[in-house]
Amino acid sequence: MDKLFKLKENNTSVRTEVVAGITTFMTMAYILAVNPSILSASGMDSNAILMATAIASAIGCFAMAFLANYPFALAPGLGLNAYFAYTVCGSMGYSWKVALFAVFVEGLVFIVLSLTNVREAIFNAIPTTLKKGVSVGIGLFVAFIGLQGANLVVASESTKVTVVNFRTNFNTVGIGALLAVIGTFIIAILYVKHVKGSILIGIVATWVLGIICQLTGLYKVDAAAGFYSLIPSWRSFDVTAISLTFGQCFNLKGLNINILDFIVIMCSFLFVDMFDTLGTLIGVANKAKMLDENGRLPRIKQALLADAIATSAGAILGTSTTTTFVESSSGVAEGGRTGLSSVVTGFLFLIAIIFAPVFTTIPGFATAPALIFVGFLMVSAVVEIDFNDLTESIPAYLCLICMPLMYSISEGIAVGVISYVIVNLVAGKAKKITPLMYVLALLFILKYIFL
Repeated sequence: MDKLFKLKENNTSVRTEVVAGITTFMTMAYILAVNPSILSASGMDSNAILMATAIASAIGCFAMAFLANYPFALAPGLGLNAYFAYTVCGSMGYSWKVALFAVFVEGLVFIVLSLTNVREAIFNAIPTTLKKGVSVGIGLFVAFIGLQGANLVVASESTKVTVVNFRTNFNTVGIGALLAVIGTFIIAILYVKHVKGSILIGIVATWVLGIICQLTGLYKVDAAAGFYSLIPSWRSFDVTAISLTFGQCFNLKGLNINILDFIVIMCSFLFVDMFDTLGTLIGVANKAKMLDENGRLPRIKQALLADAIATSAGAILGTSTTTTFVESSSGVAEGGRTGLSSVVTGFLFLIAIIFAPVFTTIPGFATAPALIFVGFLMVSAVVEIDFNDLTESIPAYLCLICMPLMYSISEGIAVGVISYVIVNLVAGKAKKITPLMYVLALLFILKYIFL
């Protein structure tokens, strides 16, 4: 095991990696319920999507582990699945088979870009200060996702977002939000006490408290409002459903496809996936102290290749773009440093096929404390930004603030790159801008104009 994953070289152990892998899975398990819910709007079978989600995630995790030996987990990405279901198959009216084929082609393009060092060059071209900004931005973004998942932050007509009113719908929204607060303090206290596995313990403890609340009547099931039973129950699951989507991305006979539409669809998947993945790798790797003195990630080519392979494999199975998950940061926070952590997460995704009813019972308010606390750990990188150099700190600030507020890692990177080029040009420091940064800034601007 040590020879395969270089545990001693990375100052870790089997126990630490296993706990990290379990923690990452627990924070990602929601995708098993959410992805089928979203993609089924395209006309696909929900059971087939769940199977495809689990298997594609496992393939991605294993590829990341054995190709790159990194603790980064993969699964079908949120946002991209919504674009798949509601835009491509909804407003544009294309069959889900066409959408899957676009994802498959995107994966092939990614494989070529990874093997030809294009994606690695983009990663290395991003200035170190911007990479710090990306790490902080992802921390804020992850925390924001956690706050929303716990319903601590809710929608508001006047201010867009606001704090939840605990007394309104206390037995559903209110009690879940309160339990999330308690769970956050559980994790914080255990972490301060240097308890191993504190994040995982916090998730389980919050879930158990939720079950107790349900048994005592404090938490009430309201499926119509999205509040389901917290008590795991066994029900039959059709594992043969995968046949309904497997290989269907190649079954395009009789389907009308506008080539220009297809190119736009494929490029949209490609653009968002590329920069979401790069941003996640930058942020999580920075937190794990994996970047070298030049801000580069060793074995970045292998990590990007794993991501590309998982995307095409996922399309063949029957799911939208599979990408590196920002929730990997929760496993890194638990000490995960090698591919063994990803292997554990991958195996749990496979096991989840059998025990899907159990894993999909984990409520959002139970995993939210982990994301909120991981946000704190990642935001700590803000002290590494040189705020005395305004040409470095202003772009980093714009990058980190746009990620949570625009609800997109790729948008944060776009704003950061464009502002870095403009600020340094105006300040007379054009010499430190690499040619690739000019190209990226131009591409981002063109994206806003045409996509």
